[in-house]
Amino acid sequence: MSTALANPTEMIRQGAPRLIHSDEELAEYSEALFALTAKGDPTPDEEEAIELMTLLVDRYESEHFPVPAAEPADVLRFLLEQNGLSQRDVAPELGSESTVSLVLSGKRQLKPRPHRAAQPAVQRLARCFFGVTSLR
Repeated sequence: MSTALANPTEMIRQGAPRLIHSDEELAEYSEALFALTAKGDPTPDEEEAIELMTLLVDRYESEHFPVPAAEPADVLRFLLEQNGLSQRDVAPELGSESTVSLVLSGKRQLKPRPHRAAQPAVQRLARCFFGVTSLR
């Protein structure tokens, strides 16, 4: 057994990340995680911290804020409404307004456009809804 794990209770006492038990702790972890992920070139230790904190945040959120199952068309419709966007706004990312209409009607699945096959549709849509330029 490694010396780091010889006394896990002492690790926790000294401030090692621990399970999240409240919304206040979630906010603290989320803020720290955001600060770490905002760094341009994280160190290997920072990458480990990002991974660990992501697991802890995900665990808490999954237990306390479960995401209901939804069809992709319903999710797209919800995101359009919540962000005040129209089908025309996301058409460049999905190919055309008619493609967006087909996706919203459930007659077509979200698929990458041929010339953007390396970039998943979800990543292109994230750029529309959240201004995200890359997803890890």
